[in-house]
Amino acid sequence: MSRATPGKNRLAVIADNKDANESLKRVVALGAFDKSRKIIKRERHVEIPVIRSVSGYELVIQVEPAFYRQKPDLLHALQGRLPQECTHLIPRGWFLLGEVIVVKVHPDLRAYEHLIGQALLDFYPRCCTVLADEGIAGPFREPVRRVIVGDKTQTVHKENAVIFHLDARKVMFSPGNLMERIRMSHFGKDEYVVDMFAGIGYFTLPMAVHSRPRKVLAIELNPNAYHYLCQNIRQNHVEDIVESVLGDCAKVTPDGVADRVVMGMVQVTDQYLQKGISALKPGGILHYHQTIPTSMYPAAAIRDVTQAAAALGCRAEILGHVLVKKFSPGVVHVVIDARIDKDF
Repeated sequence: MSRATPGKNRLAVIADNKDANESLKRVVALGAFDKSRKIIKRERHVEIPVIRSVSGYELVIQVEPAFYRQKPDLLHALQGRLPQECTHLIPRGWFLLGEVIVVKVHPDLRAYEHLIGQALLDFYPRCCTVLADEGIAGPFREPVRRVIVGDKTQTVHKENAVIFHLDARKVMFSPGNLMERIRMSHFGKDEYVVDMFAGIGYFTLPMAVHSRPRKVLAIELNPNAYHYLCQNIRQNHVEDIVESVLGDCAKVTPDGVADRVVMGMVQVTDQYLQKGISALKPGGILHYHQTIPTSMYPAAAIRDVTQAAAALGCRAEILGHVLVKKFSPGVVHVVIDARIDKDF
């Protein structure tokens, strides 16, 4: 085995080709997947990049790991164009939604944001607009974003063979949830699924495209998101699987019909937990998203589920938990997977 290059993780686990999808799903669920490297396909197996060992899998050190392209160096591109005292404020990260680049700009760089935007467009010639991200506001948790450069905010974002039409100024789309969207694409085959906070189809579409549930009932309250949800259902040709509903999931979620319920909202999701549990058939699976203090991971979110189930006379069997991403300083976004037993 080759020694790992300093600063470059080269660990990978070996999985048979026939078990590749299930193995990837497990590695992601355990929070061990290394997002900086590509999965390498060999003749009879795949190498799944990891940040640590995973029980039950052979661990190897890759001789020639395949890294994703690193982000361009914005500090170098703007060298000499900004006052020296401002260089430490230059954005270190941004993300792409189709042809739109979204970046957080420090208030003290407001006078130079056009330079920042133009430099980002130079990095990504296929993009045409740069938006300044200023957080989330309003009852629908809509993004607050300003145009820095360009004028086109409606775009098409593609990932994991799924097409998302959206307006980057009007609806949320979190790149940090990518692995959870991929994980959900493996669930739901031949099931009746209720997606209580469907948005533009973040979890509905991966399931419908890849796992082909019997039906997905996708509920969304925000008219802007609902517009794109309907468009995305058509663009991904899953009209025969997905039924979209514009409404409040607290009022329109049906009882006792679902094999699986997805609750993809955060912060207020606990207020709808009993409704989500009630939507399940006995033995159905719940995917509960929530934000909790890092120090209370995962106990606080597990407690939400077990207490809500108990209040309805049910028992929650915790199947697992996933740390999706850091949400804010001291707070993480977590998903709890639970089977709800109503007959005990």
